[in-house]
Amino acid sequence: MFKLISGKEISLSVKERVAEEVKDLKKNGIEPCLAVILVGDDPASKVYVNNKKKACEFCGIRSLEYLLPADASQEELNSLVEKLNSDESVNGILCQLPLPAHLDEKEVLNLIKPEKDVDAFHPENVGHIMIGDFNFLPCTPAGIMEMLKYENICLDGKNCVIIGRSNIVGKPMAMLMLKENATVTVCHSHTKNLKEVVARADVVVAAVGKAKFVTADMIKDGAVIIDVGINRCEDGKLYGDVDFEACKEKASYITPVPGGVGPMTIATLMQNTVTAAKIQKG
Repeated sequence: MFKLISGKEISLSVKERVAEEVKDLKKNGIEPCLAVILVGDDPASKVYVNNKKKACEFCGIRSLEYLLPADASQEELNSLVEKLNSDESVNGILCQLPLPAHLDEKEVLNLIKPEKDVDAFHPENVGHIMIGDFNFLPCTPAGIMEMLKYENICLDGKNCVIIGRSNIVGKPMAMLMLKENATVTVCHSHTKNLKEVVARADVVVAAVGKAKFVTADMIKDGAVIIDVGINRCEDGKLYGDVDFEACKEKASYITPVPGGVGPMTIATLMQNTVTAAKIQKG
């Protein structure tokens, strides 16, 4: 019998914890502030930004929103980032991805000050994650680790398989699992015998961006299944990277989509913003 890992429930506990931290900071005259930059009018990005705004309100974090047109130039975007870098009242800067094709994503992420990089995408922060000495963690992998901790799922000695090698999820996820003494395999589009590799996993993290990619015949009985994917299909519904209905019968723990990893990503962003405020204010 599987247990559902509820991102809604766990994220609420994280946000409540953050809200208490914010109250304490405000007593000392410190008001954490998150600035979010949105370029263009991508519907999904608008939803994400709105959800982040609601989370800030819940936690008592000051929220700033900067909307740039889809045809904004690199110079305009860079100038805004530099302005926020120099604004001492702003603790965290987040540039909503993806950016329009004509803009250089790497250039923008590298421009954000590492101490304000609450997404942990700056090369300096990525380096700290590699050596296990970090202030911030990328929000989605950190959120997943919080879920596992909440459910008392120990990774020590476990065989963990991550499907997807993105800089946002796959690679940092591997580093965090290694830090917990797991044996980690990262699979991708060039991986041979994927089914055999996944079938050996005690914990599977699916972050490939393909609806129902992980099927029941790929996982072993009792595996922990973490579904990072959010795919809107032709029927208008959201599906994860895992065939939930089929896989839940074999899993010991499994995350739903929606309501699984997604809420945790936003909750971790709130935690990162508070951490940034603490560091900057000494």
